[in-house]
Amino acid sequence: MLKTLLAALRANRRAANVLGALLCFALVGYAYYTQRFEALEPCPLCIFQRMAVFGLGVAFLVAAVLPAQRWAGYFAVLLVLLASLTGAGIATRHVYIQSLPPGQVPACGATLDYMWDVFPVMEVLGKVLRGSGECAKIDWTFLGISMPGWVLVWALLLGLLGVIANWPQRTAAAR
Repeated sequence: MLKTLLAALRANRRAANVLGALLCFALVGYAYYTQRFEALEPCPLCIFQRMAVFGLGVAFLVAAVLPAQRWAGYFAVLLVLLASLTGAGIATRHVYIQSLPPGQVPACGATLDYMWDVFPVMEVLGKVLRGSGECAKIDWTFLGISMPGWVLVWALLLGLLGVIANWPQRTAAAR
C-alpha cells in the first residue's frame, strides 16, 4: 500500500505539489481562524511559524509549475526542504520553550510590531527565536499536542511529501 502511494505521488507530481500547497494554506487559514474566532492571540514565534508554513505553500506552488526536468526536480526538492525545515526549526524551538519548567521560562517581551519598529531585522529575529514568556503559554491542544507541536508534525510530513513528489526519477537510459 505504501509503495502504491509513493508511486502515485511521484506519477502525479503537479497534483501532489498543489495538494501540499492547499494543505499549507489550510493550516495558515486555521491559525487565522483561531485568532479571529477563538481569540487565541499568536505570540511572535507563532507568527514566524505562520510565515514559514505560508512560505512552504508558495514553495509547493513553485514546484507545481516547474517543468518536468531533472534540474527542476532537484530545485523543487531544495526549495520545499528549505521551507519545511525552517518551519520545523521554529516549531521545535517553540515546543522546547513550552516544555520549560515555570522558573526557566524567559520573561515576556515586547510585541512583534514594536520590535519591527524599533530594532534592526537581525535583532528582531534573534529576540523572537530566543522566545519569551508568552511563547510558553499553551492555549490550544489537539490529541495532547500543542499548536506548535502540530506545526512541527505538518512541516516534517509536508517536507517529506515534497521530497517524494519532486525527486527526479531515473530514466531507463540513465540506469
